[in-house]
Amino acid sequence: MSKQPHLCVSAEQIAKRVIVCGEPDRVNRIAALLDGVEIIAENREYRLMNGRFNDQLITICSTGIGAPSAIIALEELNLCGVKQVIRVGSSGALQVNIALGDLIVAEAAVRDDGGSKAYVSSTFPAYADRHLIAKIEAYLNRSLTMPNTEQYVGQVHYGVVRSHDSFYTDNEAQLCQHWHEKGVLGADMETSALLTVGKLRGMQVASILNNVVLFKQDVQEGVGYYVNAEAVMMNGEQRAALAALHALCND
Repeated sequence: MSKQPHLCVSAEQIAKRVIVCGEPDRVNRIAALLDGVEIIAENREYRLMNGRFNDQLITICSTGIGAPSAIIALEELNLCGVKQVIRVGSSGALQVNIALGDLIVAEAAVRDDGGSKAYVSSTFPAYADRHLIAKIEAYLNRSLTMPNTEQYVGQVHYGVVRSHDSFYTDNEAQLCQHWHEKGVLGADMETSALLTVGKLRGMQVASILNNVVLFKQDVQEGVGYYVNAEAVMMNGEQRAALAALHALCND
């Protein structure tokens, strides 16, 4: 089979179950949890690695920032026969009780991204696969009783997130306040597009977000704090990755 034009992989190279993330370097960090890791492709914002978790093949793929590049990755993964995808991403909190390093498991998403609207109107709901959500929740509940629980200090929040196309809009503060008042938990730039297009393509898709910006905290300050790899948020990222791995590799 020919290789996909952006991911630069063919169907026989990748697993049927994939973790996607925005940042290419996050692929490396998640891959560190796997055995027998090999890089299979790298092009533009897309880095793909294979490895084994619980003796099952898994692929990790970065998508870059935003809905358009995430949809390209999802479409090409679908063409390669991928059936299950979980996003391990980052978010900014829209509620005051969500701390740095807390996880947000997206049950559904407000579709304020433009990419998914190219497929279907915003009246079509963006919602996560219930089977994957159940597996994610089961692992996160079990993790609280595991040894070394100091690595799992963050809380887990389940509910609605908002995906959008820019956090530098002139009315960003007002937008955040509006969705805060509606009870939306956090904001990212990819979840709604992945849930929507995944559903249209018959894929099982879920999203776990590690909170890296407190509600009403300056975006640049919060993201900069994350780039500095503070331990609490790195623990959150690893916990999200482990939840995704267990959900995909434990049938």
